[in-house]
Formats: sequence, structure tokens, C-alpha cells
Amino acid sequence: MRQIPSRVPKLAAMLAGCLAATGFEPLNLWPLTLACFALLIVLIEQAPDRRGAFMRGWLFGVGHFTLGLNWIAHAFTFQDAMPHWFGYGAVFLLSLYLAVYPGLATLAAWWLRHRVRTAMLWRNQERAALPLILFLAATWLASEYLRATVFTGFAWNPLGVILLPTGMAIAATLIGTYGLGALAILASGALLLALRRRIGPAAAIAAPLCALALWGNFSPAPPTPAGAPRIRVVQPNIGQDEKYSPELEQAHFRTLAALSGTPRPAPRLIFWPEAAIPAYLDMEPEWRARLAALLGPGDLLMTGATKVYFKQVAKDGIAENALAGANNSLFVVDSGARLLGRYDKSHLVPYGEYLPMRNILQPLGLSRLVPGDVDFWPGPGPQSLTLPATLGRPQLSMGGQICYEIIFSGQVVDKAHRPDFLFNPSNDAWFGSWGPVQHLAQARLRALEEGIPVVRSTPTGISAVVDARGHILNSIGHHRAGYIDTALPPALPPTLFSRLGNLAPFAFMAVLILLAIATRRTTR
Repeated sequence: MRQIPSRVPKLAAMLAGCLAATGFEPLNLWPLTLACFALLIVLIEQAPDRRGAFMRGWLFGVGHFTLGLNWIAHAFTFQDAMPHWFGYGAVFLLSLYLAVYPGLATLAAWWLRHRVRTAMLWRNQERAALPLILFLAATWLASEYLRATVFTGFAWNPLGVILLPTGMAIAATLIGTYGLGALAILASGALLLALRRRIGPAAAIAAPLCALALWGNFSPAPPTPAGAPRIRVVQPNIGQDEKYSPELEQAHFRTLAALSGTPRPAPRLIFWPEAAIPAYLDMEPEWRARLAALLGPGDLLMTGATKVYFKQVAKDGIAENALAGANNSLFVVDSGARLLGRYDKSHLVPYGEYLPMRNILQPLGLSRLVPGDVDFWPGPGPQSLTLPATLGRPQLSMGGQICYEIIFSGQVVDKAHRPDFLFNPSNDAWFGSWGPVQHLAQARLRALEEGIPVVRSTPTGISAVVDARGHILNSIGHHRAGYIDTALPPALPPTLFSRLGNLAPFAFMAVLILLAIATRRTTR
């Protein structure tokens, strides 16, 4: 841990970052990720100046994101307007930008440690590892929040998600996902201190982490009560290469209809994926009638579809309607062919649902990855839809989060109208093999943070029902057609994080910084 990094710090940082990505889905080698972050701490210790501290964190991030986000390249195989190989370049270019945030975290941690005037000799530098670990946990937390916020944000794969297989993930109910990432840094620091035989400081960090793990492993979600509302989650296994084919439209509808099953005496909530049907439901009563024919009394269908807007344009002196924009929407349809509610996606995907700087990029040959020339417009934000009581089913409140937007911690629930569950219709068919499992892991974190179950329906997987502790109760594997027929799990009382939002992790960050400053006298 002392010699190899000091000889080739840049290479060591990039390789460590690449290996750190293996702790996420689908590999789940989270102990290796913790070891890689322990190595990063050593690299920061040995950084000669601010530039060196930033570069080591930045190179770590380049390796980390290039491997972890490899699934993005797969999306370009469905885009004929651009060469498919461009996807790999896009992943690397995105990683060069995203790596700025780990670089800022390591730079800030290095600078803060030197501001408290810790000693610079190697022997004392080992003793100074504890405040550096605390500072890095705090600055990493802040950097992940910035990554999720700046330029609309890209919150994919926050570090805390690697702790889902461990009981420590229960801490997300208190300090959220960004706080959970800080705990992962602390765990790496405890490992480094133990390797250096600094048992006291290592134990001081490890003891509360072990207590969290015990709490998490012995704190299950409440059981689903008898008589809970029945739900049916549909996964049609319709690939991205077939999704928009007009010739297959009828076949796709028959598949969705067959998997939805026949009406039953007890009312059901039926969930279809994002953009499941090529219909404008508020404008096409015949399509609403087709959907209503699948439903029994009291049944409700939640399906993704598009809401469109028109504007008048003059063509050859004649006013015509032209498509102006659209919403990526979730509709609620009842057995009377009525629309009971609509949620419009708020956090849109750049280059997927809209093209930033269209006037500049479109002439260069760049276009959206999703077919269509008109950009989607964002909705107003988290919203709870009321599902009426009927035939013995109680009134329910459903929160909508369409696909990508569920990855944003603290931004998924209408706090003024807390829902009973979240529905996350998604289209992961263009995410390759790594993207869907990573997406599901982040949806599990939202369930855990908020204490609310999550229902996911996707075209090709992974569809799932997740309880309020983030556990997967039922799922349908990747590239399989099928359905989940089960009862809706209950919500828990509001968690501390659900009440405070991202104020909670920032309060934790402040505590870490104060602890780091308090340890400075013992490290001289």
C-alpha cells in the first residue's frame, strides 16, 4: 500500500477506479470497491500538491465511470443517424466530465487536511489518515450531490448503492443515498487503518457500521396484510428494435393484453411499461375503449403513453397544426374508458428525450437516441395520483416516477401528499445487460429512503415489486415475457430522510468535518 501507488500514482488511480466499478450491479464485488477506495485514500495522502490530488481523483473517476457506464454504448446500436461505434466514444467523453466530481472530492479532502495543519512526515502521515478519511467521506458526499444536480444532473450509480447487499444500507432511511456513500468511504478507511494496525481508530469507525448492519439485517419490512390490493405487473419482452414498428403494433397489443389476464371478482391494479402503447389517450377515445375492454369492474390500468401539443403554422398561406412538443406520461385508465389521472415525467434524459443546444448539434448530425424530431417537455415534478376506492379496495395514492427520474435521491415524492407506493414504468430495453440491473438497484434505494414500496414495469426487464425496506419481493428476469400477480406491500411510517430530504446527508457531512477537525491534535 506504500510503494506501488507512489511509483505509478496515475496508473494506480485509473486502475483502482476501474476495479471499483465492479462493486455495482451486475458483478456486486463490493469488498473490492472498498479496497479500491482504501487505495485512493493512500494516493491522496501521497499527492504532492493540489494538482496531484485532483488528478488522482479525476483519473480514478475516468476508470470508474468508463467501466460502470458501459451500457450507454448499447443505446447507439438503435440509432441509425449516428455510427454505432460512437457509443463507446460517448461513454468515454461522458466519463471525462463525470470524473471531475471525484477529482473535486479528492482535492477538497487533501486541502482540508492540510488546512488543519497535520504533520507531513510519513510516520505522522499515517496518523493523519483518520482526518483525511473523514474529510473524504464528507467531500465525496458533496461531490455526488453536485453530480446529481449540475447541468440537470446525472446521479447514476452513487457509491452508496454498493451497500445494498449489506445491512448498512438501512442508514439510507436516516442520511439518504449520499450519506450512504460517505459510509462506504468510512468502511474503506477502516480497512486501511486495520491494515496499518491502527486498531483503535479502525474499531471506532467499524463499530457503528457493524451496528448499522445488524439493525438492517434484523429490520424487515412489515408483512403484506391479508386483503391488500391485488396488483399485476406486465413485462411483454418487446425489444427496442421492435418497439416502434407499425407492422408489429397489433402483435404488441395482443401480448400486453394476454399478459394482463382476464377480469376477476377482486379489483386489480394493472401496470404496463413506459410508452407501452403508441396512442394519444386524451385524444383517441377508441384507444381508451380498447384498454377498458381488458378491465373488469374496479380494475385500473396504469400505462405509459405520450401526451402531445400542437401549434398553428402557416404553410402556403394556410394555417395548419404542427407538433410542438410532448410529455412522456403515465395515464390511469378505468373500466369505463375514463382517464382518472396523468403524471408527466419531470426529469428528462438529455439526448434521449430532448436534444440540448439543438440549433448547434442537429446541423452537426447529432440527434436524439429515441426516434422523433420533437423534444419532450418536462412536467412539474413529483405528484401523487389518487386511485379511487372500489369493490372493497381502499383509496390509494400513487406516486409516479418514469424511468430515469427515479435515480434522483430526495426528488421522487410529493412531500405534501405522501403516496402509498411509487410506480416506476421504465424502458430499459436500450440499456444493454448492465443498465437494467443498475437501474433496479437505484429504485430499491428510493424505496428504502422513503419507506415506500416501488412497482416497476419494463418492456424487457427487470420488472419487480420492491418492499418498503428495498427488498425485491417478486421480479421478472431480463429478456423474458411474463407477469407478476401479487398483493401490494404496505408502506412504512415516514423515515427521517423522507421528512428532511437532502438536509439529512448535509447535516451528516457537517458532523464528519467537525470530527475530522477535532482529531487534528491527536495526529500531530
